[in-house]
Amino acid sequence: MTVSPSRRQAALAALALDDDALLKACEVEYFIGSGPGGQHRNTTASGVRLTHAPTELSVSATERRSQVQNKGVALERLREGLQLLTFVPKKRHKTQPTKGSQRRRLESKKRVGEKKAQRGNKDGW
Repeated sequence: MTVSPSRRQAALAALALDDDALLKACEVEYFIGSGPGGQHRNTTASGVRLTHAPTELSVSATERRSQVQNKGVALERLREGLQLLTFVPKKRHKTQPTKGSQRRRLESKKRVGEKKAQRGNKDGW
């Protein structure tokens, strides 16, 4: 996954914020969750979706029946997502086998070939 430098910088800046400041930087949306959990969960707007505009990262939480608990879970997920955006992969460099390893490989192949040649075929080929 390639991340633009501006998005990575925004994620780093957001990770430095405390929870309240991070919530203020996000668009918070409440919605009615579906699925198991009884009538309370299916009739109240307990689902929480957080969207962090600078990084275009969106997370949601609907596991709990409580809106406050879901907001906490969503905030944790947002921090995990921001942490993933800050990852910078190591630059890979092409390498070539050393002369010694090339020589050893060829010698090994030669020995195997000689072994096979000595087996011979009874039909005379």
